[in-house]
Amino acid sequence: MALLTLAEAKAQLDISTTNHDEELTAYINALTPIIERYIGPVENRAVTEVVDSKGLALAVTQVPAASLTSITPVLAGGLALGVGDVVLDGAAGVIRRIDGSFFGGGPWEVVYTAGRGEIHPTINVAARILLQHLWRTQYGAARGNSGSDDFDVNEPVAGWGYAVPNRVLQMLEAFKVPPGVA
Repeated sequence: MALLTLAEAKAQLDISTTNHDEELTAYINALTPIIERYIGPVENRAVTEVVDSKGLALAVTQVPAASLTSITPVLAGGLALGVGDVVLDGAAGVIRRIDGSFFGGGPWEVVYTAGRGEIHPTINVAARILLQHLWRTQYGAARGNSGSDDFDVNEPVAGWGYAVPNRVLQMLEAFKVPPGVA
């Protein structure tokens, strides 16, 4: 599942021929990591990572986490936990034991699905605007850029340089990952 289909990309850019399909596909594929850097996984994917805790919770790094598949001890003699023994707060990426106990006997290999399950219309529109912005940086005014707007970037956004227009960041604000989550 891509953030945009080729048809959506061509509609956004008012392209009706197939002359740019290969290049557009590369641009479409480039959108996902840019947007996911800001809001976390959009497209669902399986994630396997090793986590450890001596406290009341385990924290996974890819949020939102849609579902938990397994928690397996990494070390021989580690405490085995079933998925039914824990509860997942997917938005925060936090796993807690349902009996309220501490996690001990780790680390664990956690297998889960990260992502949003579906692409929210706001994320789709943000991806369209980002595509249009990136496409215009390659083709300039020849692609219909008239006047001054945020495609004429002269002020970088901290951490983003000139690649992502402010309007895209503002649209994605409601989907940002919680502080402290990579």
